[in-house]
Amino acid sequence: MFKMESQKLVLIDEALHAFIRSVAHVDIHLEPGPQLVALVQAAFPLQGVAIFDADAKRIYQAGEWNLDLEHLVRNVYIFETVSDDVERGITRRVLRVRKFPVGALLMRGEVTQTTADSVATLCALTFDRYHSYANVGRTETARRTEQLRTTVLNSLAHAYKTPLTAIQVASSGLAEMDGLSAEQRDLVELIREQATLLNGLTTRLLKTAKLEAQDVQLNKERIFASQIIEDALAVCRDQLSNFTVSVTVAPEELPLICDRELVTSLLTQYVDNATKYADVGTVIAVVAYEKEQGVVLSVANTGPRISPADHERVFDLYYRCAETATTTSGTGVGLAIARRVAQLHGGDAWVSYLFTGSNRPYNTSNGNIFGFVPVKKSVFKGGWGEIEGVLHVSTFDLNDKSIYGGQFTRITPMVNWYLSQALRWELTYGYGILDRFGLKGHVHFFETRIQLTVL
Repeated sequence: MFKMESQKLVLIDEALHAFIRSVAHVDIHLEPGPQLVALVQAAFPLQGVAIFDADAKRIYQAGEWNLDLEHLVRNVYIFETVSDDVERGITRRVLRVRKFPVGALLMRGEVTQTTADSVATLCALTFDRYHSYANVGRTETARRTEQLRTTVLNSLAHAYKTPLTAIQVASSGLAEMDGLSAEQRDLVELIREQATLLNGLTTRLLKTAKLEAQDVQLNKERIFASQIIEDALAVCRDQLSNFTVSVTVAPEELPLICDRELVTSLLTQYVDNATKYADVGTVIAVVAYEKEQGVVLSVANTGPRISPADHERVFDLYYRCAETATTTSGTGVGLAIARRVAQLHGGDAWVSYLFTGSNRPYNTSNGNIFGFVPVKKSVFKGGWGEIEGVLHVSTFDLNDKSIYGGQFTRITPMVNWYLSQALRWELTYGYGILDRFGLKGHVHFFETRIQLTVL
C-alpha cells in the first residue's frame, strides 16, 4: 500500500514538473487561456478543465463538462470560492496575483490540493505576464502614434513658416499702397490678421514638437517674477483691452531661476486662456508668490467653470472641452505646452477655483448638522422658551501660505431659542464676500445646532 502511494506521488510530481516546463514556453503574444487549458489537461489525468480570465472576461475550457460551466466558474471568481468537492470530483481555485483575484480555475477529476494550488498559481502568473506585455504593447503603440503625429505636425509647421512669412510681408506692403478702397483695405487687414494667427499656431506647434522630443536646452537665468509678468502682459495687450488687470507679487522682488522665454510663454498661455473664457469687463488677476520652496505663477478670471472631469484632460495635447469647443477659438495645444514647460522646471500645471459657491472657504465646525458644543454664557439670562437675536460681523485675513492675497468678510444673523437656561437651539444664516486679487465672490450657508452653555 505504501509503495503504491509513493508511486502515485511520484507520478503527480512528474506531471507537475512537466506542466511547469510547458508553462514556461507559453507564447505570451497569444491569448494564454486556450494554451493553459490544453496544457493542464495534457499534464494531469483530468476529465475537464475550465479557466476564467477576469481581465478579458472570457472562459476557456477543455474536456467534458455537463454542468452550467459559465455560471460555475464565474461564481468561483466573484465569491472567491476555494474548495475540493471530492464527491463531485470538482476542484475550485481562485487565480490571484499579489492577493488580488484575476480569474478562476475549475478542474474535474482527481487532483491533490497541493497540485491544484500550484497549477492555479502558475496560471495566474501566466495571465499576469500576458496582460502586462499587452499593456506595454498598447502603450508603445500609442507612444509611436503620438510621436508620428508630432513629427508630421513639425514638418507641416516648418513647411508653413516660409509662405506665411511671405503672406505677412505682402499684406503689409498692400496695406501701405495708395488708392485702395475701404473694402479692399478691410480685406488686406483680414489677410494680415489671419496670417498672424496661423504664424502663431505654427510657432506653437514647433515648440510642442521640440518639447515632446525633449529637444530643449533650458537657458536658465535669475530674473524677477514681475519681469515675467510684464513680458506676458505685453504680448497679450490687445486681448486684455476689455478687462481690468490685477497684478500681485509677494514679495515684490520675488526671484526666479528659469528659462525666461519658456516661462513667459507659459504665463502668456495662461493669460490668453483667461481672456478667452472670462466675462467681458471683469478682472484678470495675475499672481506670483512663494510656496513650499518654490514659486507659484497663477492667472485667475471670472467665467464659466471647467468641469472637474476635465481638470487634467485640458492639459492633454489637442484636447478641447466639449462645452466651449464650438464657441471659443483654440487648438488644444497651448496648455499642453504650458504643463511641459512647468515640468521641465521641476513643477506642474493645474486647475483650481478661487471661490466655492455655497461651500464655505474656511473651517468653522466638524461638519455635523447637529452637535453639542460648549459656548460662553449668553449676554441674556435666558429661560425656557425665550428667544434672542444675535448679529455677528467679522473679517478674516487669509494672507497665508495656502491662500495668498485674500480677505473674507462675513455677516452672520443668528436666532437662539432657549430650551432651558443652559440649553439652546441655534439657527444661523451666514453670508460672506471673499476678495482675492481684486476678484470678488460670495458664499452663503445655513446651519442649525444645539448648544450647551457652560455656566
